[in-house]
Parts: sequence; C-alpha cells; structure tokens
Amino acid sequence: MTTDDTAPDSAAEVPEPEATDPAGSRSAAPKRKHLPVWQESILLLAVALGLAIVIKALFMQAFYIPSESMEPGLVKNDRILVQKVSYWFGRTPHRGDVVVFKDPGEWLGSADSQGPTGFASLLSKVGLYPTGGHLVKRVIGTEGDVVECCDEQGRIKVNGKAIDESDYLGPDPGKCNAEISDWVSEADTAIERPCSWTIGPIPKGKLLVLGDNRGHSADSRAHLCGAEEDPCTQSPWVDTDLVVGKVFTLIWPRDRWRWISRPEVFEGIPDNPPADLLEKAEEADAVPGT
Repeated sequence: MTTDDTAPDSAAEVPEPEATDPAGSRSAAPKRKHLPVWQESILLLAVALGLAIVIKALFMQAFYIPSESMEPGLVKNDRILVQKVSYWFGRTPHRGDVVVFKDPGEWLGSADSQGPTGFASLLSKVGLYPTGGHLVKRVIGTEGDVVECCDEQGRIKVNGKAIDESDYLGPDPGKCNAEISDWVSEADTAIERPCSWTIGPIPKGKLLVLGDNRGHSADSRAHLCGAEEDPCTQSPWVDTDLVVGKVFTLIWPRDRWRWISRPEVFEGIPDNPPADLLEKAEEADAVPGT
C-alpha cells in the first residue's frame, strides 16, 4: 500500500490567519506612544497657567478687601471675585454696582497699596491668588448725575431721587448717610455744611464712589479740596477706564459665601437731573476738585 507524499503532516503547525479589520483589510496600526509622566505634567501645568491668564485678562479676577470701608457686607481681608464681562464693548458701571478699580492717585496708603509678596505675588499675576493694590467702593453717581446730601431723613439723593441705603450701610454713617469733613465745607458753595452739599453734574467718563461704611471710608468725599486749598490738586472722581470689573461674589470665608448684586433701591433713578437741580448745582460753583 502506498502513501500520498503530498498529504500534510499531522504534526506540522498550521499558521494562524492574519488579523483583519471589519472591511477585510489587514490591520497594521502602530501602537500610540505615551509621553513620560514628567512631560505630561509640564504640559498640563502649561495649559492650566495659560487658561488662568486668559480668564484673568478677559473674564474674572480674584481680589481681597483692603480695609474696613465696605463693612458690614465686605470685611477686611475677605476674598472676592470680580467679573469683567458687564463692562465689555464700552459699557460702564451702573449706580449701585460694587466695583474694583485701580488707585486714581494716592487714594491708598503705602501699606494698602502693597500687593501680595513672594510666591503669592507670582500666583496673583496669573489669577491664582487675590490681587492687592486696588480699591473697592460702591458707585453712587455716573456721568451727568447730580448727587445731593441729604434729605430730612439723612438720605443721599441722585438726580432728585432719595436712596434708602439702610440695607447695606455700616452702623455709623455719621450725622447723615454721606457726611463730609468740616474742613472741606465752605459757605456759599456746593458744599456748605457736612450734611448739606451738592456735587455735579459728574463729568464725562467719571464716577462718584462711596464706601458702605461711610464713617470709615476714604472715598470720593475724602478727595475734595478744602476751602483753603488753592490751587486745588485733588479730584473726587474715578475714571471709568480705571475700573477693573464688578464684584459678583464673596468667596471667602466659606461660611459667608454669597452673591453680590445691585440693590433694587437704585432702580427708577431719573437718567438726568431736573432742570432746577442742574441750575442749582451749576450756580453753586460746585465742588473743589472738579
């Protein structure tokens, strides 16, 4: 009996078929190489820093409260977030906004003007730590407004409308809600007495700002020139170009976290002062420092 020399040997190995993809073609995709851990860490850090810089420049920024001037709502060393979107495209602050702005010129003392130091200073430049060297106040008057102090109840009036600020003012505003120093007062001018003064119309591109803790706030009132100062070299106004943004939340301490919004009492203020009030302000030869 003869055997078939062409028959496969039962002990011979049969090669496995090559892998194919669903379409039937051979798969030859190379394996993806991963970056070393240290390179991935550097890349992620660079992306995070880049995002932080963009967010700080365009959208929001962290600050801390430098003094007691905004108590009781904002206490010294509180951490706040400021958003910048509201003032994009030429829009400007509204009455009642709490804003952060750059020092208009020696409003801050030497201690308050110093920002964070060391590593914290580096973090503040990229938006990862609160920035110092700025002021936080509430906008009371904007371009064209005439602000008066005060009515029989001690309330500020803007364009003839009285503002009830009792919900946010500090416990010791003074004799009225916006008392000015006696040394600034001058008879027969717009600032006759500490609680009887008129400011305005506010110049184009300017703001009048006050702290909520009126008895302890070096705000626009503190930058009026006194009766004996001639020439006057101060100004009570804040340029809108110096405004960084609007405070929208208190983020630290955690137990006092809250949103910060514009009080409703600022709604309904006339856009322009009545003619008689405007005439009164202009005839008073106004305010030193304007």
